Amino acid sequence: MNDMDYEEMIKFDKCIDFLHTIGIQTTFRTIGDDGFLPGLLIKNGVIIIDRDGLQHPGDILHEAGHIAVVPAGDRHNLTEKCIIQRTDREAEEMMAIAWSYAASIYLEIDPGFVFHEEGYRDGSSYITESCSKKEYIGLAMLQRIGLTFNEKRAQRLKVPAYPHMVKWLRD
Repeated sequence: MNDMDYEEMIKFDKCIDFLHTIGIQTTFRTIGDDGFLPGLLIKNGVIIIDRDGLQHPGDILHEAGHIAVVPAGDRHNLTEKCIIQRTDREAEEMMAIAWSYAASIYLEIDPGFVFHEEGYRDGSSYITESCSKKEYIGLAMLQRIGLTFNEKRAQRLKVPAYPHMVKWLRD
């Protein structure tokens, strides 16, 4: 985080403010090598951020997506180790991608801030290209859990479609 330029810092602060507004807690402390991603750790549903170890500040939105898409009753026990072991982890991963894309659009932050070149197993460009074509990974699952609507359903209901979110946290 010490290498962040002014624009990145503004985006990062927007993300933190947004997460607090929707009910996802963050805290700052040194975590060393404990995090799944450099400088980030999820413990008991809280995102712990190590300012000195954080390499990609946009990762916070994706990690928040993991917290947001699990059932509310599971959130308070969530850790990154739990995320990997969850029965629906593949579906939740795709939903976290879709959620973090929607969050970046809502915050008016370039999705490249979240989907940086060093993440997503070299699939970040695929994710952003798909989204630019409105071929959204995880959208059907976000709709199924009641967080958003696809174009067809949104037109029928006369509401905004994804990437607009009806709500940010799963019940």
